[in-house]
Amino acid sequence: MPVLRDPVRLIPLLFLAAIAAGTALLSLPLATTDGSSAPLITALFTATSAVAVTGLIVVDTPTYWSGFGQAVILILFQIGGLGIMTAATLLGLMVGRGFGLRDRMAIQVERNRLEVSDAQSVLRLILAITIVVESIVAAILTTRLMTAYDESFVFALWHGLFHAVSAFNNAGFSTYSDSVMGFQQDPVMLVPIMLAVILTALGFPVMQDLRANRLRYRRWTLHTKITVTGTLILLSGGFLATAVMEWSNPETLGPMGFGTKLLNSAFHSVMPRTAGFNSLDVGAFREETLVVNYVLMFIGGGSAGTAGGIKVTTFFVLLAIVLSEVLRRRDASMFGRRFGRSVERQALTVAMLALLFILSATMYIASVTNLPLQDVLFEATSAFATVGLSTGVTAQMPPSAQFVLAMLMFIGRVGTITAATALALGKHDRPYRYPEENPIVG
Repeated sequence: MPVLRDPVRLIPLLFLAAIAAGTALLSLPLATTDGSSAPLITALFTATSAVAVTGLIVVDTPTYWSGFGQAVILILFQIGGLGIMTAATLLGLMVGRGFGLRDRMAIQVERNRLEVSDAQSVLRLILAITIVVESIVAAILTTRLMTAYDESFVFALWHGLFHAVSAFNNAGFSTYSDSVMGFQQDPVMLVPIMLAVILTALGFPVMQDLRANRLRYRRWTLHTKITVTGTLILLSGGFLATAVMEWSNPETLGPMGFGTKLLNSAFHSVMPRTAGFNSLDVGAFREETLVVNYVLMFIGGGSAGTAGGIKVTTFFVLLAIVLSEVLRRRDASMFGRRFGRSVERQALTVAMLALLFILSATMYIASVTNLPLQDVLFEATSAFATVGLSTGVTAQMPPSAQFVLAMLMFIGRVGTITAATALALGKHDRPYRYPEENPIVG
């Protein structure tokens, strides 16, 4: 079948199939604690959120879903995470197929680009990192829950494993009703979750590059340099913004000690960019903090990983374009390398489409609810960026609004991958060019 030979069409279909299967399983009476069948929109929304590794919920996960239901959710976001990472990495490798030999050699020399022949080693890397990281984080959390919180081995193992898998896949689902707010003062619980999220948010092309070249910065590809540097900048900025703006807020950082404030500021600087766990009450954030979160969620994490958003590289490519125009430079560049016109156009396209989807959804949801606009915009951005943070209004929305958020989660996770790949794979130059004429801009 033509569809099966076209990965740009196949990947969304596979994720739709996973969502459909998850919806069916979560609709079973066995999946809920009271033994009744979950409403279709509830099952669909939860399955979509899990497969899209988002973490937005319309019902309380530990009290509404039974052990079977929670296990289904865990399997869904594990499949969603592994599937997305694998699909994004392999589709990224496939982009080089349309190049001639000379172009391939130039790309390999300049960017140390992975070729399709490396797919098997990439898949082995993904599998190895998944098993190792999830096992280590699960072991730490399980041990901590047993020793510090007096949980039995079975319950501690379940909670530890669930959060480890959720963190690694940047899913943001939790088996606690308040997410991880109950561990605000416990770095042994928060730090492993935070580190797992940061690692996988870098993306597997970066991990592959770091494995091959370690700390030899000069040998890193341009993609790795931008992703690592951009991640450090955004994490630092998010940490400072959260600490400064929420330091005296009596409903968030205010009552905490100095060290706990720093810990939770650092934790929250990581979560808006990809994961969705919260150790602070997001609904109690000050308006200026929410604005910072809009930006962090919109940018997201690294490409070909589990993070959402427009991606770090996209944002910094756009930033370089603006800077080059302001400084009247011929080319947009970073780290001694200029960007190709196709990359610049792809970055602009991805960013504009993201804005279009978020604003369209925000306007629709605002028209069918009486919720504050800032909360609606927050939920829409969180859904599209597959973050999962919430101000607590998702469950208050009517089914139509929840369905729109579910569509945003799917588009934000799968749509950006396939759109970016289609742009890269589908470059066909016209045999002619129109006469040039420049309109007035600005």
